[in-house]
Amino acid sequence: MPSFKHKGEGKKEFVQKMFNDISSRYDFLNHFLSLGMDIYWRKKFIQNLNIQSGQTILDVACGTGDIGLEILKKNNIELINLDFAKNMLDIAELKAQEKGLKNIQFIQGDAEMLPLENESVDCLTIAFGFRNIANHDKALKEFYRVLKPGCMLGILEFSIPKSKIFAPLFTFYFHHILPWIGSLFSRSDAYRYLPESVNYFPSRDDICGKIINAGFKSSTFIDITFGISTIFLGQKSE
Repeated sequence: MPSFKHKGEGKKEFVQKMFNDISSRYDFLNHFLSLGMDIYWRKKFIQNLNIQSGQTILDVACGTGDIGLEILKKNNIELINLDFAKNMLDIAELKAQEKGLKNIQFIQGDAEMLPLENESVDCLTIAFGFRNIANHDKALKEFYRVLKPGCMLGILEFSIPKSKIFAPLFTFYFHHILPWIGSLFSRSDAYRYLPESVNYFPSRDDICGKIINAGFKSSTFIDITFGISTIFLGQKSE
């Protein structure tokens, strides 16, 4: 039996409060618990998005803003950072100010009800946040709605590794060591929720199927670091 809700309104309320509560330690624990690999994963993710200057990029579940701010550092774009947790969004805005980055909107919003017009963005990204959405199918339809024709959806998410040698080591760390370390610095349930949410997340093929069912013409996935993380790409028809 799961310890946490993994769909519905109960999940939505829990996730919002959890991320508001852990926001001040979020970046530190991300880097520490992943041994810095989260920085590499985000860079690999961005490399697969084919970002072009002049585009409008929507980063859903932006958290403290690392994906969008990294894109903005190297590209002349309009960035929309959206997150359900106000405290995470506040940190993202502070980081942008400290880096002197502009052309950014910060919106507190729900991925299942995006406050944007139809066909208004050139690329939509969501990194380590899709797993936390209460209704994946509803969110994907929203992603499809706001993307311009021919444009790309990029999802970066944790996965269960396929390697028979590496998977048991990762599973032990993810389910036993990581929650214990996380509890020393932050809400203990936040880092028990993390591995359980990965276990209850749909398979790679199921996510690709959901992307197609939402209307996208194509969907592929790319595993990185033995499949600890996976990049999902979907393209909207012209």
